Amino acid sequence: MSTSVMWFRRDLRLTDNPALLDAVAAGDGNVLGVFVVDPLLWKRSGDPRREHLAASLRALSTAMSGRLVIRSGDPVAEIPRLAAEVEAVSVHVSADYAPYGQKRDQEVEASLNCPLVTTGSPYAIAPGRIFNQQDRPYQVFTPYFRAWLEHGWRQPVEAPANVHWVTADSEDVPPGETAGAGEDAARQHWETYLDDVAEYDDVRDRPDLDSTSRMSIPLKWGEIHPRTMLADLARKRSQGADSYRRELAWREFCADLLARHPQAAWKPLRPEFEKMQYDEPGDQLTAWQEGRTGYPIVDAGMRQLAGEGFMHNRVRMIVASFLVKDLQVHWKYGARWFMRSLYDGDLASNSLNWQWVAGCGADASPYFRIFNPNTQGLKFDPKGEYVRRWVPELRHLDGKAVHEGGADGYPEPIVDHAEARREALRRYEAIKA
Repeated sequence: MSTSVMWFRRDLRLTDNPALLDAVAAGDGNVLGVFVVDPLLWKRSGDPRREHLAASLRALSTAMSGRLVIRSGDPVAEIPRLAAEVEAVSVHVSADYAPYGQKRDQEVEASLNCPLVTTGSPYAIAPGRIFNQQDRPYQVFTPYFRAWLEHGWRQPVEAPANVHWVTADSEDVPPGETAGAGEDAARQHWETYLDDVAEYDDVRDRPDLDSTSRMSIPLKWGEIHPRTMLADLARKRSQGADSYRRELAWREFCADLLARHPQAAWKPLRPEFEKMQYDEPGDQLTAWQEGRTGYPIVDAGMRQLAGEGFMHNRVRMIVASFLVKDLQVHWKYGARWFMRSLYDGDLASNSLNWQWVAGCGADASPYFRIFNPNTQGLKFDPKGEYVRRWVPELRHLDGKAVHEGGADGYPEPIVDHAEARREALRRYEAIKA
């Protein structure tokens, strides 16, 4: 009897999982499904990501009739050991394009006594597939997006039928609730959101409306594949659906950049920014992390991050600009804090979006684009409802007055924005010289 191994990583689902289909075919229906808790990645993850991963594993195990095998340790040792235990004919994975994942998979393949078969990826179009007319990768998003649309992607595939889940010694699946996690929850949430996707373009920048899809979390863990979402969006004819599709492409653009430039996880893509003068992080970084900057929209965002493990995308840009260009703190400190705090912490999207705000990445926002936190708050939270939701010291203030702060118990601004802006521009001019 043949047996294959399906090594789950960022594809915690049974539907639209081509690697799983290949595993079923290779094992004549006999598949051992395993997830390896890598201590290195577990340590780097913050509590929100660990919490959601545990819940997603519980949901996946339930869908597999309780037969998901859990092992803890270095995958370079654990996967070959498990494959030998069941005399596997092959081990199957979806491609991992993150720097650590690529190195790990090469080492696992070298340690196996059977083939490591890679099928599919967490993306509609895998990194390294899209090139310009000079056969070079894109550095600017808009032409990448046009090529991405022209390239197209495959249609989703169904879950395999008649799988016999092979068992092996396993650690316990972490206990707890699975509400909100897993493939079924992701699909239900997405189907509900699709009813409102037409409004996406109109409300996407309004944190007070709390109307974004929050699909970044199931996408992070592969509880749903972007192909599935794109197939559903293709049936929607609206500007909102088009804008949402563009956001999925931006996620893939970031992954493509990181796959080609692994150092971009923590170093600027534009080398001249290596010379940028930043201040050493200290009390001001702590005040930013804790939502005590004296700028209401910034503090609301950082408190939402602490309270929900999530932050509205527009507010992410505002707080990132504030850290880098008002407090003059290197973007890598903000990126690390986000990765530690977010449920949807994804290395490629996180690092490249921080670089976009900092002006040092591909197709970046110009460095001289410096968000004024007060005007941003007035524009995107016009009635102050988002700030009042997260900054209780200001709840007694009516309407847009909440963006002025200045209440008892609420801190004074830790920096003068106008002066900070001038200093940020001075430092930028210095690296251009």
